[in-house]
Amino acid sequence: MSEAKTISMEDLLGFSEVQEAFQFFESQADEITAEQINLCSVPAPPFGEAKRAEYFRQNLIQVGLPNAEIDEEGNCVALRQGRSSSPLLVVSAHLDTVFPAETDLTLKRNGRRLMAPGISDDCCGLVALLALARAMQSAEINTEGSVLFVGTVGEEGSGNLRGARHLLTAGKWAKEIDAFISFDGADVEPITNGALGSRRYRVELTGTGGHSWGDFGVPNPVHGLGRAISSLASYPAPLEPRTTFNVGRIEGGASINAIPSEASMDVDLRSVSKSELLRIDAFFRRAVREAVEEENSSRRKETQPLKLTLNLIGDRPGGETPPSAHIVEVATNATRALNVTPVLEVASTDSNIPIALGIPAVTLGGGGSAGNPHTLDEWYDPSHRHIGLKRGLLVILAMVGILRTK
Repeated sequence: MSEAKTISMEDLLGFSEVQEAFQFFESQADEITAEQINLCSVPAPPFGEAKRAEYFRQNLIQVGLPNAEIDEEGNCVALRQGRSSSPLLVVSAHLDTVFPAETDLTLKRNGRRLMAPGISDDCCGLVALLALARAMQSAEINTEGSVLFVGTVGEEGSGNLRGARHLLTAGKWAKEIDAFISFDGADVEPITNGALGSRRYRVELTGTGGHSWGDFGVPNPVHGLGRAISSLASYPAPLEPRTTFNVGRIEGGASINAIPSEASMDVDLRSVSKSELLRIDAFFRRAVREAVEEENSSRRKETQPLKLTLNLIGDRPGGETPPSAHIVEVATNATRALNVTPVLEVASTDSNIPIALGIPAVTLGGGGSAGNPHTLDEWYDPSHRHIGLKRGLLVILAMVGILRTK
């Protein structure tokens, strides 16, 4: 990896350009919040991020990045060219939400709290990118390396990090990216340098169905799923390394007195340990097969057995950017420079992909505070947002280098 000449946080904080950008974050606080509200009002359901991507692109153009474009996967990408093309730092936030297209996105206020689905996750990150780009333009900050601002698609749920995957493996910048920062949600203390691995499955069982009385003995897809769930629930998931499982969705059947002809469930398996993830993954797949065999073994002889379809719908690689890595040390030092105590964390974010590819990466919060993510009661409080934005700017400039012009 190419790295810019190391700059101390003390030096950065003393530069007039940096102080001017810091003042921008404070003086434009209300405008930044207003833009966050506007972003949140544009729907971005799973696999339906196009409207928000275009809105975000137009904003990047207004900021002063006329080359902003939508790539083949739907990511919004804009290059802020430095004196050199290397190092190339990605600064990203995700466009998508977990909410379906019909979700009411009307904003409500409760004191300082802004309440709307997706207002923090990740409109906080998206507006951070816009604020950072505006501040750099306003303060006329020139850099040694270049910054690629990216709004990614497919970070949530079944999106399976498709935007980050494309950007880093097939996009036109894929082979040139030296480091990666994702802004996801609020807060300042956490620095996510660990990638939480996960595997997600959709299990589908199909059979002949029938009447609950007259056809009793026909294999029941819901019963089969129930057997599998019971087995999974008995799994001795270790607390260390932390490993979890969840049946997040189950559906099937049409009536209380009808044997379903089909049923399905979605299952999420996670672990901070690759070996533990593989272990629970093998257990789950075996449990599903055995559950179907048990349900079929109890059927009446003349009936047809259940058919199992087991699809892997999500595979997020795990890993870690070591605490000793330059980008982690920079993020840690920048956090401390703003009188905040940093905390290294593990989570599942867009940074999973670069970490798995060996590209130094961290995920940072955009500042402020938030709660109830992934619910209709999600909220965000922009108080002290400027601390997160200042930290973000310090990390960016320490990674790509700053050219003194003032």
